[in-house]
Amino acid sequence: MAVYTVSQVSQYVRQLLAQDELLGDLWVSGEVSNLRISQSGHAYFTLKDPQSQLRCVMFSNATGMDLLADGAAITAHGHVSFYEARGSLDFVTDMVMAEGVGPLALEYERLKAALEKEGLFDPSRKRELPRFPKAIGVVTSPTGAVLHDILQVLNRRYPLVEVLLAPTLVQGPEAADGIRRALQVLNDDGRSDLIILARGGGSLEELWPFNEEPVARAIYASRIPVVSAVGHETDYTIADFVADVRAPTPSAAAEMVVPDRASLRMELAGLYERLNWSISSENTAKRHNLSDLVSRLHHTVPDVDTLRRRVDDLSQRAAVATSNQITLHQQKIGAVWMQLQALSPTSTLQRGYAVVQKEASGDVVSRRAQVRVNDPLKVTVSDGAFPAVVQGSVRRKRSKKELIDSTARLFP
Repeated sequence: MAVYTVSQVSQYVRQLLAQDELLGDLWVSGEVSNLRISQSGHAYFTLKDPQSQLRCVMFSNATGMDLLADGAAITAHGHVSFYEARGSLDFVTDMVMAEGVGPLALEYERLKAALEKEGLFDPSRKRELPRFPKAIGVVTSPTGAVLHDILQVLNRRYPLVEVLLAPTLVQGPEAADGIRRALQVLNDDGRSDLIILARGGGSLEELWPFNEEPVARAIYASRIPVVSAVGHETDYTIADFVADVRAPTPSAAAEMVVPDRASLRMELAGLYERLNWSISSENTAKRHNLSDLVSRLHHTVPDVDTLRRRVDDLSQRAAVATSNQITLHQQKIGAVWMQLQALSPTSTLQRGYAVVQKEASGDVVSRRAQVRVNDPLKVTVSDGAFPAVVQGSVRRKRSKKELIDSTARLFP
């Protein structure tokens, strides 16, 4: 016989409850009793009817906490769980609504709360619509009045825009999948600058496809901004909360996504007037500046006639000074020339001097020691040259060394 521990049995029971599909997603109605709110904000209460009771726990972040009160008749959503530490079977509640609400409304609130908690409604992810879209995708029924209304408004306000229709059912059990596929088709096509998801008014049952999770996730996954225009102004669907922009009606959506050409004409006219005024003001300011500059220029332009006379005077003075300098330099050059003439070899020769050169080497003879007897010479005088020969003995002046040597021989 197998024997199990308490923990093993408790874990087994917990696993069984977690695997049960019915107990994992459950709506339960009953009367609240023994309500207790902990310091952390969690609620502990009993949900009962005349025959039975069920212990419940509701955490502080759940929806509908304000509806809890002893004796209140509610409908609660959650799952059944086994709390091992106390060995208790608890109904973990994540949403509470007042009793008497229909099943669709209950499912609407449950899915809305779940998607909001997941972040599908986060305002930070919502995108701005382009001001001048070139193409608009429309997801709606091709046979309803909604498409006609949208086209009529777009053509009246901004006929330049192209409309790409992704037809789909907007009511019935197959509508949710059709809406999802239509959104995907427009995203794959890629030409649309934004998408209008539209349907006319109706009951909660008729609008239900726009409250289904596949549609909500398709809107959330769309790479193109989505405008939800489902039902009348008072109708709110989950698609409205997930979409980037909600429009109260399909016609309002068409007006919202495109500019009005009449308003554009007025805006362009205003811009044209402002541009003309700006250009005119700028030209006027430039003219004034130019006039000021011309006036200042007239006051700063020099007296040309006076400057011309001054230039003439300076030119004359420069010519006189230059002439005087030239005369002075000529006189100096003449004096130097006369000095050069007086010191030139020709003038010296004319005074009776001669230039004696060795015939062989051309060296000028300036001392007796340079020649010997019979050396041929060339003698140059003022009117020419003639040859000569050294004759007789030439007494050569002895050097200082020779004198010393001869003295040494006299005094041994």
